[in-house]
Amino acid sequence: MVETVVTVERTTTTTTGPPGGTGNPNDGGFWSAIRINMDYFKTLPGITKIVEFFLGIICMALAAPPLASATSFFMFVIVISFIITILLIAAYFLGIREALNVAVNWIFSELITTAVLTLLYFIGFIVQLARWAESNDVSHGSNTAAGVFGLFNFLAYAAGTYFLFLAHRSGATH
Repeated sequence: MVETVVTVERTTTTTTGPPGGTGNPNDGGFWSAIRINMDYFKTLPGITKIVEFFLGIICMALAAPPLASATSFFMFVIVISFIITILLIAAYFLGIREALNVAVNWIFSELITTAVLTLLYFIGFIVQLARWAESNDVSHGSNTAAGVFGLFNFLAYAAGTYFLFLAHRSGATH
């Protein structure tokens, strides 16, 4: 029979000052842990997020206002994806993931989120192009262009999903 001995050491740290820190990097507050991180946006996953952001803006501009229920669904997909992408860009840009210091597998969470957004974009651009493919409405051109840019954004989200899958498979958690 094998015995396992576990030794636990406990330390207590006491800090004085206002909650959340004073802004001094040495006081350990949340705000002091936030750092500007531009290096991430020089990598392929970072560039992909920027591309998703700008293609989302183009899609919104071309599809607004939604004149059909298909375009309303497409706009829903665009706006939800855009908001999540902005939050992810802010999290990487400010280093919020590291500042929070919670036990969450960020890469896996982002992988699932991006995969769902990729699927929604796939459905959305197909619905948009199917609706406006043979229409003679005045807004036919801009809505068709929105569907084409939706296809491009689908490809960008698919690339982002692939990069996250590779990171997850390599064992990365942050």
